[in-house]
Amino acid sequence: MTETRPTFWKHVITVLGGTLGAQALPLAVAPLLTRLCTPSEMGAFSLWLGVVAVSAVAATLRMENAMILDHEPEQQRTCFRLVFYTATVTALLVTAVALCARLAGIHTLQRLSWAELLTVGLGTWLTAAMQTTLAYATSHGAFGKAARAKIWGAGTIALSQLVLLYIGANGLGLLAGQLIGLAAGLLSARLQLRPPTAPIGLVPDAGQRAYLHRHAAFWRFSLPSNLLNAVVSQLPLFLIGLRHGAVAAGLYALTQRVLYAPVALLAASVLEVFKRQSVQEFQAVGHCTHAYRYTFKVLTLLGLGPSLVLFAFSPTLFAWIFGENWRAAGELAQILAPLYFLNFIASPLSYVFFISGKQKIDLIWQIALFVMTATAFSAPGTLQQNVLWFTVGYSVLYLVYLHLSWQCSQNGMVTA
Repeated sequence: MTETRPTFWKHVITVLGGTLGAQALPLAVAPLLTRLCTPSEMGAFSLWLGVVAVSAVAATLRMENAMILDHEPEQQRTCFRLVFYTATVTALLVTAVALCARLAGIHTLQRLSWAELLTVGLGTWLTAAMQTTLAYATSHGAFGKAARAKIWGAGTIALSQLVLLYIGANGLGLLAGQLIGLAAGLLSARLQLRPPTAPIGLVPDAGQRAYLHRHAAFWRFSLPSNLLNAVVSQLPLFLIGLRHGAVAAGLYALTQRVLYAPVALLAASVLEVFKRQSVQEFQAVGHCTHAYRYTFKVLTLLGLGPSLVLFAFSPTLFAWIFGENWRAAGELAQILAPLYFLNFIASPLSYVFFISGKQKIDLIWQIALFVMTATAFSAPGTLQQNVLWFTVGYSVLYLVYLHLSWQCSQNGMVTA
């Protein structure tokens, strides 16, 4: 198995190159964006983005993950048709629910403009389609093409937002730039990868229903698990906006964006390679302990340095890079740094729950995480106190998660 190491790093570097461009461009323009928009505008946009992120998970039913295991062209065509159908239905439902909730006077949605409410479904569909297309790329080892598509999309988002804010579009510039970039990235991915055409019918046909039945574990266990994970990742932002106001939500949104960058940049790159190598090892020998151990060491070494820098110098760095108005965001980053180090390690390794068929275990853990998050941010206290309790509780749960994922990699747990 040692001969796989050069291949591992070759693929990681390829994916990393694309992810580096995709993450470096938004981060590079962030100091300009924070000087062209207010924390309140950033908070409203982040709330919209959070709704899109959650609804996009529901839109795919997590069936795009089945393409990593299913390589037959006709099966992948069926997967695309199924996901595009569910994404379209979800997009229409999300838009309708958002508008009805706004008309009903839901407090949190009052912070969103009508333009944001009307486009939440469009953002959902574009995100779900991009996720599925990138899963197709991974299933065929087309890491380079996927990387170029990510760079094109991220670059378009960054440039569009910057130009629109500069000419005075305010918060709507953030929204429009995001949609333009999502469309550009999806177009680039489809032109390069040439995935199967996927016409959308009025109802799922027999082939799509059979595909759903064959991969029932993804929508029965992975979907609620990933949906809970997406909700939990956005829940702090929602609750902070509700309890502490739009300015606090904007500060937390910038903190989340900066701290998530190493996860999206390095850990996600490692994940794309770990998916293929862990599946290959599992199918060959019945476990993937070698791939797991090697990936764990890589993630630990890559994540330790940035986490220590953030823990030691976040307030000063945020004030210097983003402006003095954002120093408080750096104080939140200092509290959250240990949590994001564990997140950096645990998130890619969680894929072993899929390949070992233990999605139910992941679901139970996600439920515990949801309860802990809601409790931490609903407790009385200041913003900093809520974030501290969240960090402590989440870190403990991540240690449990790593233990469970290691057991799954050995394929020694009782079938869930």
